[in-house]
Amino acid sequence: MTTAITTHARKLVYDLLNLMPSAHQRASLKTMLALFLRARGMALPEHAQRKSASALSRFLNLYDWPTRAAIRTLRREVSKTLLERRKAGRRPILRAIVDLTPLEKSGEFEGLGGLVRVLNKKRGLHLAILYVELDGWRIPWGFRLWRGKGGASPGALALKLLRSLPRELTARHEVIVLADSAFCGVEFLRGVRRLGHHVVVGVRKDRLLADGTRLDRMGRRRGGERRGGEKAWLEGLEELPVYVASYWLKRDGGRERRFVLSTKALSPKHIVRWGKRRWRIEGFFKTAKGRFSLDRFGQGTKLGVYRYLVLSLVAYLMAHWGYLSQECAGLPRWGEAARTILEEVLAETVIEDLLVEIEERGALLRSHGIEIRVGRCKI
Repeated sequence: MTTAITTHARKLVYDLLNLMPSAHQRASLKTMLALFLRARGMALPEHAQRKSASALSRFLNLYDWPTRAAIRTLRREVSKTLLERRKAGRRPILRAIVDLTPLEKSGEFEGLGGLVRVLNKKRGLHLAILYVELDGWRIPWGFRLWRGKGGASPGALALKLLRSLPRELTARHEVIVLADSAFCGVEFLRGVRRLGHHVVVGVRKDRLLADGTRLDRMGRRRGGERRGGEKAWLEGLEELPVYVASYWLKRDGGRERRFVLSTKALSPKHIVRWGKRRWRIEGFFKTAKGRFSLDRFGQGTKLGVYRYLVLSLVAYLMAHWGYLSQECAGLPRWGEAARTILEEVLAETVIEDLLVEIEERGALLRSHGIEIRVGRCKI
C-alpha cells in the first residue's frame, strides 16, 4: 500500500472530524462515512448499526456544523495531492469534465423548495458536476444544483464550478474542459476562454456558422466527404475561431455522425480523441450512484440533501485513493478499494460495528453450537 495516498485520506478524515463541534457529531460523521465506504449503494441512516436513524437525520438536517468549511478542507487536501503530481517538463494537462446528471426521485419533497424538476423526461434533482482528471487521479471537484427555467443554465453553473479551481492549480497545468453538446452555448465557450482554458465539446450537426451555413454542410470535398479539423466561426461567436471534426458512432444497429469542436487548434484525430474522453464522467456517475449512494438521499431539507451529497462524493474520492494505493492495473474493484480505506482510516468504527453484529447474532450463533467471547489484549 502506498503510504502517501492513505496518509492523505487519513488526514482528510481527521481534519473533517476536527470541524465537528461535539463528540456526538464526530461519531455521527464516522458512522455516515463508514456507511458510504461499505460501497453497497445503501448508505441510508436506517442502515447504521450503532447510531439511530433519527440521530443521523438530525446530524444531516439540523445540527450546526460548518458544511462550507468541510468543503474547503476537502478541496485543500485535493489540491495538495494534485500539486504533488507535478513532473519536470512541459505543463501537464488537467482534464476538467463537466456534465449534468439526474438524481431521479418520485414523491413530494416540499422542503426542497422546488429543486425537484423534470428535465429530459427525468424527474429529480439535476446536478451540474465538475470532474477532474490528472495522471490517473479522478476527483469530483464540486457540484451545483440546476433550479429549472428562470435559474442559471447548465453552462452558467459549469462556469461557476470552473472558477472554483484554485489559481495555483490552473497556473501549473494546461486546463482542457470537456463537455457534451448541452454546454456548447456561446456564453459557455466565451467564458471558458476568458478563464484562459480551452474547451473540446460536442456540437449539434445543425449548428449555424457565422455565414449561415449548417455545420454538417461546411467544407465538403469532391465526392461529398467532409474534411475534419477545419477552422470555422460559429454564429454569435465571430470573434473566436473553432476547429471542427467528426466521427461515426455505432448506434441502434446503425451509424450516427457526431461532431466535436475545439477552441484549440488540434488535428481532427486529436479533437475526436479528446471529445470521446468526456464519456469517462459517465462511468463516474454510474459508480457514484450504484456504489456510493449519490442518488439515494431521503432528506427533506436542502441542507440535509447537500450534506448527504458532499459526504457521498468524499467517500467516492477516498475509495479512489484506496484503488490508487493498491497499485494494480485494470479497472477498480470499488468494493475492495473502499474497504481498504475504511479499514485503514476508520478501523475503530469497523471493529465496533463488528462487535455490535456479534452481540446481535449471539443467539443464532449459540443455537449452532458457537460461542464467541471478545476480550481486549494489551499491545
